[in-house]
Amino acid sequence: MKRLLVATDFSTRSDRALRRAVLLAHQYSAEMTIVHVIDDDQPPQLLRAEEREISSLLHDLAATVREIDRVPCDGRVAFGEPFQAIAKTAENVDADVIVMGPHRRQALRDIFIGTTADRTIRCSLRPVIMANAVPAGHYGSILLATDLSECSANAATKAQALGIFDRGGVIVVHAFDAPAQTMIVRSSMTANEERAYLAEEENRAAHGVAEFLTRVGLRPSRSIVQLSEGSAPHAIKDCIRQQRADLVVIGTRGRSAAAKFFLGSVAGELLGDSDIDVLVVPPPNEWAESTQASKSS
Repeated sequence: MKRLLVATDFSTRSDRALRRAVLLAHQYSAEMTIVHVIDDDQPPQLLRAEEREISSLLHDLAATVREIDRVPCDGRVAFGEPFQAIAKTAENVDADVIVMGPHRRQALRDIFIGTTADRTIRCSLRPVIMANAVPAGHYGSILLATDLSECSANAATKAQALGIFDRGGVIVVHAFDAPAQTMIVRSSMTANEERAYLAEEENRAAHGVAEFLTRVGLRPSRSIVQLSEGSAPHAIKDCIRQQRADLVVIGTRGRSAAAKFFLGSVAGELLGDSDIDVLVVPPPNEWAESTQASKSS
């Protein structure tokens, strides 16, 4: 990890992102860029005035990080839609990771439009850390949530390449489904048959996790295979609480048109109400390109 991009709106939420980025920069001897996005849909005179004010604030903030935190840092002003401008800036400065603070929850807007974090994750080719918790130190317990897919494998590989797993204990959790656990099928099973069926499904899931770990070359301190009785996000949240994790790592799937606005899935639920930091890894660039190409053909 060589460079971090921190998105700020100068709120206390953004301060969490800044503090987390400083801790990461110290840990990995990385540099930082702080970006603030200005809405360019306003009169030119107001736009120029806001740019001067924001540039001054960023200059002072970057100077503080350099002088007090001893981290190489610069500030950038970007224009346009926040999620697009943040993702574009990350590409321009070649950031390894984007760090954002927890979003301000607005129920109707979140449902119909999606948060800035959601949309940034869908737009960005770079991993995103949502700094939900108040930074108190380096990540000590890291939970990798996997569905054994290529997206999960990509997340595990990318996190290893960034060095995220180097200094913390890694716990791998896989929430598996048991299709015959419906009320209709269960009613035709004896208690012994149900126990045998669940044991078989758990054994199959455990084998899948072992193969996954071999594929990505990861040796976690612990692997957890858990029945997803309600939903995968619920099972993963239970593990987060039980293991007292500081960070959860998860991959996202392809960028469908609807997904640009509705993050959905496990990642979406974890981002929506997680009390700990979440590292979301997008699929590789070539996957996104192939997805877009298939839609246009």
